[in-house]
This record gives sequence, C-alpha cells and structure tokens, in this order.
Amino acid sequence: MAAKLRKGDDVIVLAGKDKGQKGTISSIDPKSGKAIVDGVNMAVRHVKQSQATQGGRTPKAMPIQLSNLAIVDKNGKATRVGFRMDGDNKVRFAKTTGDAI
Repeated sequence: MAAKLRKGDDVIVLAGKDKGQKGTISSIDPKSGKAIVDGVNMAVRHVKQSQATQGGRTPKAMPIQLSNLAIVDKNGKATRVGFRMDGDNKVRFAKTTGDAI
C-alpha cells in the first residue's frame, strides 16, 4: 500500500497531549505505524557525561502514532490524502483543495 505520510511532510497532531501542534516528519517506521515529528511529543532524556559530551537532561522527540497525524494543506488546515494518476505517475493530493502534494 502506498504511504499517505512520508518523511518531510508538514503535519498537525489530531489527538493527545500535543493536539494542534504542527511539525515536520523527520523519520517514519511503517512496520510499527509510528513517526517522529520535530518538536512534538517531547520527552526528557538523561545523558551521562563523557569526555566528548556534556551530560545533563536533553529533550528528545518520541514516536507518535500515524493515526494521530494529518497532513497540512496549503491553507494550513488538516486534510486527508488521496491518490490519483497524473499521466503515468501516481501522485498524492489533498482532499480539501485537490492540489498535488
């Protein structure tokens, strides 16, 4: 099945503690159905000090379910993704505006 959300897409969070926040997908794991979005679902991780790095508490983006994400159209609103043939190419398009993504 073709991926509705891909790395580099601008998305908005639909549910959870970060509902309404926008970000860009930095990585995606289709097997587990999760994605990591920059600046969303942040958690604090403790890093031990070493000779190379300073230790301390560092924020890290944790994975979020794909079902809780929606792609953002050109108007800045959440939209669903459809597929259509554009010549010989299969392209994704926003259901709200009809524009190719």
